[in-house]
Amino acid sequence: MKKDIHPKYYEKAEVICSCGAKFIIGSTVEKTETEICSQCHPFYTGQKKLVDAAGRVQKFQNRIKKTSEIKKAKKQNKKQ
Repeated sequence: MKKDIHPKYYEKAEVICSCGAKFIIGSTVEKTETEICSQCHPFYTGQKKLVDAAGRVQKFQNRIKKTSEIKKAKKQNKKQ
């Protein structure tokens, strides 16, 4: 096998989240920054927090709202 082809492995690599949480992992990168971790992710915390990138959540909510308005309008037209 070839020698010295593997990257250096850091057993105590530090991960820093945007929420301020820090934890140690094993990695080939010494320091890593992340936007969301298990301490602030809505799935793990149970809090309803929207993690929005480029307005996707708002676009989805607007589309759902329009759909429900169209359904209501159709029901009113059928009643008349």
